[in-house]
Amino acid sequence: MWIADKWTDYEVLQTTDGEKLERFGDYLLIRPDPQVIWSADKTDKGWKKPNAHYHRSTKGGGEWEFFDLPEVWQIRYRELTFNLKPFSFKHTGIFPEQAVNWDWFSDLIKKAGREISVLNLFAYTGGATLSAAKAGARVTHVDASKGMVTWARENALSSGLKEAPVRWIVDDCVKFVEREIRRGNKYDAVIMDPPSYGRGPKGEIWKIEDMIFPLIEKCTLILSDKPLFFLINSYTTGLQPAVLSYMLGMTVAKKYKGEVTESEIGLPVKDDGLFLPCGASGRFTGSV
Repeated sequence: MWIADKWTDYEVLQTTDGEKLERFGDYLLIRPDPQVIWSADKTDKGWKKPNAHYHRSTKGGGEWEFFDLPEVWQIRYRELTFNLKPFSFKHTGIFPEQAVNWDWFSDLIKKAGREISVLNLFAYTGGATLSAAKAGARVTHVDASKGMVTWARENALSSGLKEAPVRWIVDDCVKFVEREIRRGNKYDAVIMDPPSYGRGPKGEIWKIEDMIFPLIEKCTLILSDKPLFFLINSYTTGLQPAVLSYMLGMTVAKKYKGEVTESEIGLPVKDDGLFLPCGASGRFTGSV
């Protein structure tokens, strides 16, 4: 498992009975987690006095219960600053486990010895975008949600990256890639973090099982002659790490020299030393 264990402003304090107690900076949140199917004594005092608690509904979805949480607050990872706020479906605007991937590709960008152009698809609030930009890359940030792109730009401003070479684009990711193919534009790296299901700005339907492989195939047509890396993340139940590596092997690695690796990604749990699984990643690293 690839572990995001370099955080100082975030940690999973304890897990039990389908929930996790987390610290985001100065604030404690309780959120549901489907991986936590075990029971343990709630020894951390934070369980009794959280700043917010997201309660899962038996009918699907859920709602927040707030005790003492600001509307917006910030946490830092290395030199980046993220603006957080609770919103629907239990999210806060960041997936801390992705830091293990940010560190991986940031190191590749810094050592590349050339200017790197990165395409970030389904780019959410910009964690990967800001990490790549901070490492020195030019980034094209694409997400179908105008609100998410606005949030990402606010994170860039908070991180001192207002003038970084980032293109902020609100668009359906598949249609954007198809247009880039026609334009003849090329990228040295691709990052994609697709949802299980979603809709584009004009109602375009995305279903990962049907559309992820064709999208990867399309992306091979906009890669440069010497791609640096290709990263796929998945939180979809049933898509194991091996599936991600197989898709990369059948597409990117078939066309370019390099190495494909895959793993679960996770977070350390302070209380018991466990590592909480948080999804899967497949990586292609190009040959120098």
